[in-house]
Amino acid sequence: MSRDDSKGLLNIILKLLQGVAIFLIDGIKNTHKEGHIFILLGVIATILGYWIISFLGTICLILTAWIIYFFRDPHRVIPQKEGILVAPADGVITAIVKGEELPEELHFDTDTTFTRISIFLNVFNVHVNRIPVKAEVEKTCYVAGKFLNANLDKSSKENERNILLLKTESGEYIGLTQIAGLIARRIVSYAKENDNYETGERYGIIRFGSRVDVFIPEHYKVCVEKGQTMIGGETIIASK
Repeated sequence: MSRDDSKGLLNIILKLLQGVAIFLIDGIKNTHKEGHIFILLGVIATILGYWIISFLGTICLILTAWIIYFFRDPHRVIPQKEGILVAPADGVITAIVKGEELPEELHFDTDTTFTRISIFLNVFNVHVNRIPVKAEVEKTCYVAGKFLNANLDKSSKENERNILLLKTESGEYIGLTQIAGLIARRIVSYAKENDNYETGERYGIIRFGSRVDVFIPEHYKVCVEKGQTMIGGETIIASK
């Protein structure tokens, strides 16, 4: 290869890396902070990969782009209505079950029963979780467990999970459970007891495939159906 050819190849690589840098920086601005370390590792791998051989760099770039896509945290338009609950996560509704009690780990002593709505998140869904209604965090509970397929009904009692008990301004109780899945290995929740949240506000994330269960009072009218696709923070799942 001549000197001119080498310079031309170097210029192409430099321009490509410049484009990669712009793409990654723009992507990081719109991703959840839990993904930043993975994106940084992907950027380093991409640079080293292109330094070694362009094919390897391209593979690393594709993987980094997927990481950015997975940890994306898009802006959502939260419905401003009274007496509604919004979806706590993106995904597909896999179950709507009436007559359920809140998770036993909450030790919620009452005869009140709830409607459980389960939302399954695959690896292509946004994994940022949101509070379904303006409320105060009454109680939090982390439970270590297995990593079964989150689509299975028994995963709500056997898998690793994080449970919140919310109390609305009107004194109603809402249960919210993040459930780790077959691939998901880390649940992140920033919610603490006595914290106050607005409807649709972010409170955590589950990495790489999972499920979120929301327990709502039975007098609420369920506004969704099994198999329906949810948009976290936007889709109205129930109303009074």
